[in-house]
Amino acid sequence: MNTKEIKINDYNYQLPDERIAKYPLARRDHSKLLVYDKGEISEDVFFNLPQHLPQGALMVFNNTRVIQARMHFRKSTGALIEIFLLEPAVPADYEQMFQTRSRCSWLCLVGNLKKWKKGTLVRRIGIGGQELEIRATRKGEAGTSHLVEFEWDNAAASFAEILDAVGELPIPPYLNRDTEESDKTTYQTVYSKIKGSVAAPTAGLHFTPEVLADIDSRGIDREEVTLHVGAGTFRPVKSDDIGHHEMHTEFISVRRQTIEKLLVHNAWAVAVGTTSVRTLESLYYMGLKTLRHPDIDEQQLHVSQWEPYQEEKSEKVTSEEALRSLLDWMDRRQLSVLHSSTQIIIAPGYDYKIVRMLVTNFHQPKSTLLLLVSAFVHGDWRRIYDYALGHDFRFLSYGDSSLLIP
Repeated sequence: MNTKEIKINDYNYQLPDERIAKYPLARRDHSKLLVYDKGEISEDVFFNLPQHLPQGALMVFNNTRVIQARMHFRKSTGALIEIFLLEPAVPADYEQMFQTRSRCSWLCLVGNLKKWKKGTLVRRIGIGGQELEIRATRKGEAGTSHLVEFEWDNAAASFAEILDAVGELPIPPYLNRDTEESDKTTYQTVYSKIKGSVAAPTAGLHFTPEVLADIDSRGIDREEVTLHVGAGTFRPVKSDDIGHHEMHTEFISVRRQTIEKLLVHNAWAVAVGTTSVRTLESLYYMGLKTLRHPDIDEQQLHVSQWEPYQEEKSEKVTSEEALRSLLDWMDRRQLSVLHSSTQIIIAPGYDYKIVRMLVTNFHQPKSTLLLLVSAFVHGDWRRIYDYALGHDFRFLSYGDSSLLIP
């Protein structure tokens, strides 16, 4: 199969608006769970998920935390300008960015851009009983995004505090509603830790402390990775074939002990969400690079979109060999955490290296996430989605879940 020639229209289905969950259930773990086990489909309730997992398995979660990435400024003319933070520019490191005081720059999307041709936007806000002025200035363009510099006159406030005070949580556009106060809690996983995403890793929204405790009690290991979800996750495939679709780049962090744990489990993992899948599968190709180029640096570990499909034609390297090489590479550099990025697209024709079971929600028609699911279940996605549509499952970010075992 030539993956680049896949027609996106073959991954379309009718999704009535009423099937899109506009709000989550009152109790996260009471969502429905579709279980696809080697072709057999059944349904359960999410809090029973641990019963369907093998003892001694390794589950991998994405611990990213959604930031309040929408900022609004009003010009003196009354025009409302929305600035949507995409990724940090200066400083480029997420942790340093949120600790920054007085000045920083982001790559952003700008709403109502025609009303902001030039000049600096100004907004006065209050933080901790003190008033400060924050200014936003456009400094250039990078593709479809804009470089925006923020400055503020009270160095006692960090950029994280500014976002907490005036930013708005960016719920998905297909919910067709404004962000509400409850979303600040319900659109975060209970294990979210590392700020940086502009969209939630939604497969994780179903987990509760009780479900996690049940997983632990069954001897199932848990590890966390970090992939900051970008706005590109909502970008539709506009080309007829996916070979002309450009995947967005996302930043990942993986601890040394997570790679060690993967090796203990023979490079076999249960991924919670497509972001965990993209992170885990990217580790294999990063390991290949360290095997072939022992002196490679972190930035060069970036996995490009079509790299996996080119690699399939080269010599076979086992997942354990690739991970062991990556671990040795980190040891030589005394790295406890791997920081890199991935642009990987997973679609039919892809050969999964590490992920063997997948917990995921139901995705949009004609999306790259649906392609990822199809690749995982060997093309049987339509039967799964027909079942979900025919049995009152709720779809998309706040919808129900599935456990896929190919």
